[in-house]
Amino acid sequence: MFTGIVEEIGTVAAIETRESGSRLRIRCGKVLEDAFEGASMAVSGVCLTALDLHTDSFSADVSEETLRRSSLGQLRPGALVNLERPLSPSGRFGGHIMQGHVDGIGELLSLDQLGGGDWWLRVRVPAEVERYVVFKGSIGIDGISLTVAQIEVNEVAVAVIPHTYESTTLRTLAPGATLNIECDVLAKYVEKMLGNRESDRTGLTIEKLGELGY
Repeated sequence: MFTGIVEEIGTVAAIETRESGSRLRIRCGKVLEDAFEGASMAVSGVCLTALDLHTDSFSADVSEETLRRSSLGQLRPGALVNLERPLSPSGRFGGHIMQGHVDGIGELLSLDQLGGGDWWLRVRVPAEVERYVVFKGSIGIDGISLTVAQIEVNEVAVAVIPHTYESTTLRTLAPGATLNIECDVLAKYVEKMLGNRESDRTGLTIEKLGELGY
């Protein structure tokens, strides 16, 4: 589990294409301090398994499924990625609950300066993602925990504070860039539960009650 509090910006050092998927090597430092072989690592919002650890880098295998459903398939050597280690049981819980499971790929529409170092980020999101987004709710954008400030049709806007802008890859992106979107997992559970209740109601008929002895 992650929180969307980016710890470090890493650099893609190499990409090895394999028969199925690919292997990334990411150059970094801080997130390796207590890492171990097989540890989880969020790479721009995607949960990957850290392998072949060195003092200044780690590798991670990326499946075909992940390449299709996230922006990782568009990475090239030299690209920057947001990195976060999984939440420690003894750590403080900042951000919001994130699993590193991407729900869809968004498109950066604009990133405008508001003054005072603040920025206004607009992202186009797929319809299947927008349904889970609520005003003032949480959303994960490229592994960054952000608060929804505005919702329009297939479009979400968030305010970005100076620290977030300077500490993540957002400052390197331009309109048209693809972004990994993760919705609040609680919204998906609520939909599932309400959907089951709706099915129960619509499936109950007079004939069914009679069969049950009512």
